[in-house]
Amino acid sequence: MTKNILLAVSIGIIIGHFFVPIEFSNYIELFITISLSFVLFLVGIDLGINRSIFKGMKKHGLIIIMIPIGVILGTLFGGVLSSIILKMPLNKGLSVSAGFGWYSLSGIILTKLDSAKLGTIAFLSNVFRELLTFITIPFIAKYLNDYSVIAPAGATAMDTTLPLVSKYTSPEVVVMSFFSGALLSTLVPFLVPFFYSLF
Repeated sequence: MTKNILLAVSIGIIIGHFFVPIEFSNYIELFITISLSFVLFLVGIDLGINRSIFKGMKKHGLIIIMIPIGVILGTLFGGVLSSIILKMPLNKGLSVSAGFGWYSLSGIILTKLDSAKLGTIAFLSNVFRELLTFITIPFIAKYLNDYSVIAPAGATAMDTTLPLVSKYTSPEVVVMSFFSGALLSTLVPFLVPFFYSLF
């Protein structure tokens, strides 16, 4: 699966660079939305078929909340560490990391709050997070545990990386992944400007 994803992205880059007119970029987001909606529809059917999943969620109790909290704390720690290493102001490092993988929104927010440079940093760091998630999910599921695959996905755990979570884990983990991604996505528009305004 990982090889197929990397191959698809590589072929897409080549075709996009050499064969597709620039005007086509206006429609790409629409096609992505339609394709992603269809994939999520199929994931939803898979979840719906397994009717016992939601009943079994009660036994996990606080785990369903602890997972996104852990992702938030780990991501913000990464933002602090990056700020120190790159000698970037702490508020900027935290605000970039608070995008949680939602590259389009965090990039736009920080471009408006600060500059195109910081917006681009947020965009690229969150794009790379998503790409690394695609590459690492199979290995994390194999060598760590199913729940650990939710962490690198961040906000994308509810959409773009959810099909991979579904493939390599259980339907129960998919529900937790969706919940975590939804919560993080909800927090992004609040936490990015909040951390930027600090200090």
